[in-house]
Amino acid sequence: MQKKYNLSTITTHGLRHTHCSLLFEAGASLKEVQDRLGHTDVQTTMNVYAHITQKAKAEAIQKFESYLQI
Repeated sequence: MQKKYNLSTITTHGLRHTHCSLLFEAGASLKEVQDRLGHTDVQTTMNVYAHITQKAKAEAIQKFESYLQI
């Protein structure tokens, strides 16, 4: 199937990263993702997935701006 659809191999780490990305995309909070990934410190989650949390921060600002326009 991999050759048929020209898919690259995904590692366990890659799957974990994708899972985390999808959690953020679905609207999960940083604390929820921390718990899901098993990090004892939220800072670990932020350090590893900072690029994803930056997108979430930008979306939060957009939501706030939309709310103020009502």
